[in-house]
Amino acid sequence: MLLDILVYPDPRLKTVCEPIKEVTPELRQLVKDMFETMYDASGVGLAAPQIGQFIRMLVMDPQSNKEVKAPRVLINPELELYGEDIKSKAEGCLSVPLQYRADVIRKNHVHLKARDLDWNMIEEDLEGYPAIIVQHEFDHLNGILFIDHIMSVKRALFDGKVRRWQKRHQ
Repeated sequence: MLLDILVYPDPRLKTVCEPIKEVTPELRQLVKDMFETMYDASGVGLAAPQIGQFIRMLVMDPQSNKEVKAPRVLINPELELYGEDIKSKAEGCLSVPLQYRADVIRKNHVHLKARDLDWNMIEEDLEGYPAIIVQHEFDHLNGILFIDHIMSVKRALFDGKVRRWQKRHQ
């Protein structure tokens, strides 16, 4: 089932999410629905708060090839960022309207700890594109959007565009 994605400036996107205590049949269904929603929107990641579920879970698939899928579910992820700063060029978000994109500084390596859907512990190092995706989605779990990382002048210009867009679509 396709889920509705919350869109900025919805204040719920600022919510810090709660840890998950166990995997339930409802959570498994939510994961299926999140993947369906993410793929339908041509995304590579989707965090639970983006669809109004304020729990510490995200799904991602860094594969650019639409025929070969590499879906990942991360429950209660913890990240340790290290390495060099890199520029995530033209980063976007399913929750940010007007297909707005901006360059964001991210770390090129991430040490990830999380649980999977079978409650197994995942611990691995990610680099490059997967590291950028997991940092972006992890931010959502803490109420942070990628536009919170851009310079205030660019952010003010974007916020003005959003207000004008909202007025036209109300």
